[in-house]
Amino acid sequence: MSDDSFFVRFWGVRGSIATTGADTLRYGGNTTCLEMRCGPHLLIFDAGTGIRLLGDALEDGGDPVTADLFFTHTHIDHVVGFPFFAPFHDKRSRISLWEGHLGPGLSLGQVLGSLMAAPLFPVPLRGLERCMDYRKFTGGQVLEPRPGLIVRTCPLNHPNGATGYRVDYQGRSICLITDTEHPADGRDETIADLVRGADVMIYDASYSDAEYADHVGWGHSTWEEALRLADHAGVRHPVIFHHCPERTDANLDAIAAQARARHPGALVAREGQVITPDGELVR
Repeated sequence: MSDDSFFVRFWGVRGSIATTGADTLRYGGNTTCLEMRCGPHLLIFDAGTGIRLLGDALEDGGDPVTADLFFTHTHIDHVVGFPFFAPFHDKRSRISLWEGHLGPGLSLGQVLGSLMAAPLFPVPLRGLERCMDYRKFTGGQVLEPRPGLIVRTCPLNHPNGATGYRVDYQGRSICLITDTEHPADGRDETIADLVRGADVMIYDASYSDAEYADHVGWGHSTWEEALRLADHAGVRHPVIFHHCPERTDANLDAIAAQARARHPGALVAREGQVITPDGELVR
């Protein structure tokens, strides 16, 4: 891989719970997991059910996996695939786990350990920890997980907390803002500052504006707000993401058409899709 390659690949685009069925095949039913390639560096965001497919693809390459896994938060749909990530079962792997939303007195190891404890799971976390290390930060910090690779962060408005990310590499930028609720009036200027001028902003669009009033306090935003935020902050390509379980392929096709009419650079995330900072789609 060339040192200037930069793209994101979607392995899971759903929120709340994985979906199956003929009406979700094209956009996909796995919960949140993104692979980001920054030249030689591998970043992974969230460990929903989609991370199993990513792990299988990495294992097929045959080489040891070195990666940074960033959690937006640790609600079940974003961590449920964690035990099924094949590289954790390879002692040659070296994977750093990053989280910035858990408050004092609670660690990522404790959360994942609870997920993998009886009677919920038969294999304890300690069997995987030989290949991982934990990196805790506070939302708002600027991180440098690898030399020359800058990751900016901000806190998000979501029950139990969440973190937004902006990755800058070789003068380009891709942001992930998922599981956040925008204000009823105005916008979240902390997020606007983080994504300002970004090439790509992947944004929590679980609802529409019409649906929002019935979901106040649930911690999610709308696809229309994604476009308003993109216009305000000068984002070139807003990507509608974290589709609610009820969204069918036909529903998402309709949203895509409306979004492109309002913002020509808008995209709707689908499983398997690869997006570059120029908004190019690679299947």
